[in-house]
Amino acid sequence: MAKKDERLNKIISIVKNKNGSSIKELASDLSVSEMTIRRDIKILEDNNIIEVYHGAVVYNPSLDNPTLSQTESDYDLDQNLKLNNRQKDLIGRRASSLINDGDIVVIDTGTTTDKLSKYISNDISSTCLVFSSNNFLNLMYKDNIDLILAGGFFHRNTGMFESQASLNVIENTRANKVFLSAAGVHKNLGITCANSYELATKKLIIKNSLEVILLVDSSKFDAVKAVHFCELDDIDIVVTDKNISRDWLSYLEEKNIRVIIADK
Repeated sequence: MAKKDERLNKIISIVKNKNGSSIKELASDLSVSEMTIRRDIKILEDNNIIEVYHGAVVYNPSLDNPTLSQTESDYDLDQNLKLNNRQKDLIGRRASSLINDGDIVVIDTGTTTDKLSKYISNDISSTCLVFSSNNFLNLMYKDNIDLILAGGFFHRNTGMFESQASLNVIENTRANKVFLSAAGVHKNLGITCANSYELATKKLIIKNSLEVILLVDSSKFDAVKAVHFCELDDIDIVVTDKNISRDWLSYLEEKNIRVIIADK
């Protein structure tokens, strides 16, 4: 095993067994520089193995939760977090720059919108409505963000909260922007997701927002999932990666949908 891989495994073991550690403590335990530990932590954090809160490095407990394998459908949050992770990270970072002071935004559940909430700057004063555990955890310590959590039954396979009470909160919230996720984008069959319980929430957040911003990596184009929730005509902006095809770029341009390529 390479030294780097061995060190990463040791970091995981330490934060898991100690219920958390600091960068300084990890550097001391492993006899390496804090800069080395920071680079290692970035790798583990990007892969959702650990989480960092105010300098404390903690293990992501969902990785040991056996119920995560007992999903309601083929979609699994942990597995999808690992797919196209680099592209999703770039998309989330770029999309976060679209949020301005005073904005009221809704952040959909999903693995790409998870990156968005992670990168929202705490220097910006905004209000965020969320209904998923990962977005809530990413935003809960950002003091300048007024956070609205729409709760309810917790779906472990997506990390989404869903209930009639949640829909009531969403129904009474108006937003400047909604950041939407999708599992499939098709020219004829529209925009789709994998789980039927997402349908009512997605339709409502689209209806109650002035601007609809779709965050999808390029693998989602031409894909189709079972649950249709909107058409491409409902979308104002698409944020995607540089691997989107020329055909799709031309098609979105013809529909007057702004495309933002997240490439750095």
